[in-house]
Amino acid sequence: MLLGELLEKMKYTVVKGTLDTNILHLVYDSRKVTEGSVFVCIKGFKINGHDYAKEVVEKGAKALIISEDVEVDGEVTLIKVEDTRHALACMSAAFFGYPAEKLKTIGITGTKGKTTTSYMVRSMLENAGLKTGLIGTIEVIIGDKVIPAANTTPESYQIQEYFAKMVEEGCNCVVMEVSSQGLKLHRVAGFTFDYGIFTNIEPDHIGPDEHKDFEEYMECKGMLFKNCVVGIANGDDSHMTEVLKGHTCSLETYGIEKEADLMACNVNLHSKDGSLGVTYQLKGLLNYGVYVNLPGKFNVYNSLTAIAICRHFGIHEEEVKKALAQVKVKGRVEPVNISSKFSMMLDYAHNAMSLKSLLTTMKEYEPKRLVCIFGCGGNRSKLRRYEMGEISSNLADLTVVTSDNPRFEEPEDILKDIIIGVKKGSGEYIAIIDRKEAIKYSIENAREGDVIVLAGKGHEDYQEIKGVKHKMDERELISQAIEEIKAEGKTII
Repeated sequence: MLLGELLEKMKYTVVKGTLDTNILHLVYDSRKVTEGSVFVCIKGFKINGHDYAKEVVEKGAKALIISEDVEVDGEVTLIKVEDTRHALACMSAAFFGYPAEKLKTIGITGTKGKTTTSYMVRSMLENAGLKTGLIGTIEVIIGDKVIPAANTTPESYQIQEYFAKMVEEGCNCVVMEVSSQGLKLHRVAGFTFDYGIFTNIEPDHIGPDEHKDFEEYMECKGMLFKNCVVGIANGDDSHMTEVLKGHTCSLETYGIEKEADLMACNVNLHSKDGSLGVTYQLKGLLNYGVYVNLPGKFNVYNSLTAIAICRHFGIHEEEVKKALAQVKVKGRVEPVNISSKFSMMLDYAHNAMSLKSLLTTMKEYEPKRLVCIFGCGGNRSKLRRYEMGEISSNLADLTVVTSDNPRFEEPEDILKDIIIGVKKGSGEYIAIIDRKEAIKYSIENAREGDVIVLAGKGHEDYQEIKGVKHKMDERELISQAIEEIKAEGKTII
């Protein structure tokens, strides 16, 4: 591919060389440069790609994309652009043959709900016969292939490569989580989303390496709605107008409390045979009853978001109902079917805000007892341990304090910190360092009507100890605990 073809949809200045340079590889990591590469000099938080200009030319780079002046020897082409991250996104789209144009692209942004909503959307579209790829916090799904995710929104080159593979696999659509960082760093530039979705926003991801303040956070979220054809937004969110300020897309809303294009009415919590869910009636653009096999008001919003999206694909009512009645998202209030007498679920809640939201939701189902099993990560703020301990003790009837990712700390020390917070609350507690033993204790001591929550690990399938990630999947721990209980001649209610 000629360099000029990679740059065809960009503004740039040729500082040196020719656009007729033949390019074999598009690279933004200096370690991966080989003969015939074009190297995009990305200016990161800690490393500036421009500092490696001479090195990559020596390795065989034929062209450099720069935003700062560099000095290099030899027959190399220098292309200057305003923003090299944006250039990488546009060039990546060209390099892979503009695969987004062959897919229906759905981008979901917001503080909460992105992961669950994306799985709901994929389930509905797949049920309707539309092969759908997924890019998200937990994993990337391309046909039958599942790839563990490193970032919520990958680098632009990776996104375009995934899109291209989805096209090869015969996918019709792709649903992806779009983080504020992904938008800020132009990872989703180079194409226009068919649908952009706003779930909600709360102060989060604010700090020196993310967003300087809440206003910038909202502004970055809003970038999606200047780069999509149709916008779908949560009308109940108090910041919706600010986030969508200056949008260039057509817009529709959904909600529960305020008047919207699509509404959920008569919301009821549903509990039967150890299963927790929610029912409601759609009103507005669609009218029918819905049952969601996940608990809580936040899953009303998640499912409503998914329905609002899939309405544009003409998904039949029965397909929507089928998808929501059996939806399961790894590590997001994920139900574990052990007994019809009590409920157990896994959730990724690993900070005070998310744990409070989770336990408050579970209490709305009025369980006989609410049991919370959790730990805290090592080499992290002790304040989080105190806060989570106090929240669990105030909301749960029984807190089972256990180990999470101790990292380079001793698990016993972390548990002691959590218990300081637990003792400030009114609930009972027990400390069991081994996570499998903690799970086993909760199962063999379960009472009819209990709701047991395993918080903190969610989709993670490892435990990090002394710099090593050891395989540890809570689903497997639960199975092992059940086998041991049965082998000991005990019964599970």
